Amino acid sequence: MEERDLHYGSVLGTRKLAVSGLPVIVEAASDDTNDQKLADAVRELVRQPEFGEMVDDALDALGKGYSATEIIWDRSGREWRPERYEWRDPRFFMWDRESGRELRLLDEADMLEGVPLPPYKFIVHRPRIKSGLPIRGGLARLACVGYMCKAYTVKDWMAFAEVFGMPLRLGRYGPSASENDIQTLVSAVANIGSDAAAVLPESMRIEFEQAANGAGGDKLFLGLAEWWDKQISKGVLGQTMTADDGSSLSQAKVHDEVRGDIMAADARALANTLNRDLVRPFIDLNYGPQKAYPRIILQIAEPEDIEALTNALEKLVPLGLEVEASVIRDKLGLPDPPEGDDVVLLRPAPPAPEMQPAANHAQGCPHCAAHAKALNRQGSHADAIDDMVDEALADWEPMMAPIIDPLRKLAETSQSYEEFLAGLPALLEEMDSTELVKRLALETFKARGMGDAEDQT
Repeated sequence: MEERDLHYGSVLGTRKLAVSGLPVIVEAASDDTNDQKLADAVRELVRQPEFGEMVDDALDALGKGYSATEIIWDRSGREWRPERYEWRDPRFFMWDRESGRELRLLDEADMLEGVPLPPYKFIVHRPRIKSGLPIRGGLARLACVGYMCKAYTVKDWMAFAEVFGMPLRLGRYGPSASENDIQTLVSAVANIGSDAAAVLPESMRIEFEQAANGAGGDKLFLGLAEWWDKQISKGVLGQTMTADDGSSLSQAKVHDEVRGDIMAADARALANTLNRDLVRPFIDLNYGPQKAYPRIILQIAEPEDIEALTNALEKLVPLGLEVEASVIRDKLGLPDPPEGDDVVLLRPAPPAPEMQPAANHAQGCPHCAAHAKALNRQGSHADAIDDMVDEALADWEPMMAPIIDPLRKLAETSQSYEEFLAGLPALLEEMDSTELVKRLALETFKARGMGDAEDQT
């Protein structure tokens, strides 16, 4: 069916590739050193190119109900490692006659019942597409009726297309015609369609009758074939939007979600098979039985609404929400910056100060015109003032020490709040504000110097 029906082969291949293309991650059983070591060994196993090919072979079970892949172990080194994986034809296996659930190997030793599969030798994938016996669970069994009916439809369609629009060729012979004459007439009628010429005795003739009305016959076969294609798409993909119909974007999203559910189920079933038939044998043969084993997970990345995420962070982080930067980078698909490399920090530009037109200050005090002229100036005095403020605040602690130190000393020596309040009036004599007043006067003078030269106040 996969080789002869283009549509079935296409949708089945789509379902396989949706799982085989998922990234594979390995989770350690715990943070213990030994568990981390086992997980690293499994990660090295997963990175081998043969692993991806084995995953493709294991997914052959989607159509047939089961797939058996033999592990060819390389025993030349310290560890037993899979040298390659060989897909084995399902005809080499059979289900046990008693329960119908144990896969057995056909062997000359017992051709009726088969022999048990050797341990640590086969990766047997049996996806749970439907409950019941595994032999009845493949997608091919579900699609076989549609395949059969579509095959008859296409065959009849081709026969119809061959004679569509051609007139009926009718040969007539007289009562005295011999058997040889009749065969000559039959041959002429059969070949006149391609040869466009025939030689007949004078007593025989060929008539061309008008073909019966076949209008709409082509649409009948086309509609039936497309209908069966849609049924196969529903059975394999769970939807028809991405395979047959091209409707609205909203409908396509809904159908794609259904297909995502099927992909998640296939990925979970395949991960369980790999953990049972590959990870556990690999660990047992090389490190001995363990209480807990590393786990292979086929990761399905959920699409992230980047705009909604950034809008939420923009509103919630200023309110006190603490978010780990690495988590946000993972959601955005950005790698962690390496230490020592230049990091680009993107910050929003500060809002521009609102400038009032000079005309709005025309009325009022006599100096408003000069003030407006200074505000609308295109120079860089705003940056200079910011630099001056930064310079003034650089040594604010020693400048405020003569005022703050008496307060701190009183707070440390007071035994109660009332005692602290009572000692405040006496502090005025101890506080020395001379340096603060000088500094404020100096900075005010500098600020005035950066203003309009015509300002005489």
